[in-house]
Amino acid sequence: MKAIWNDIIIAEADREELIYIERNWYFPPSSVKNKYLKKSDTPYTCPWKGVCQYFNVVNGDKTSKDNAWTYPDPKPSSIDIVKKDYTNYVAFWRDVQVVD
Repeated sequence: MKAIWNDIIIAEADREELIYIERNWYFPPSSVKNKYLKKSDTPYTCPWKGVCQYFNVVNGDKTSKDNAWTYPDPKPSSIDIVKKDYTNYVAFWRDVQVVD
């Protein structure tokens, strides 16, 4: 699967390596091209997953605010629910397309 933004592949991995949580595909950290992600100051805490880190997706002068996120330290109970450790896995939305 691929995460594509402005015709740039910013993450790519086999479907078996991804984790599906709440209608979002989470890519393993090693599959993400971090040069396109810049930490955002936008705060968010999910009631069941914990503190979220948003990223802006950036390339040159183009930026998409808060279009990627991760959970650097998810709640242990959420890992039990998901049945996989998704620590630092990255999900995308809005104008980042995730395709097979």
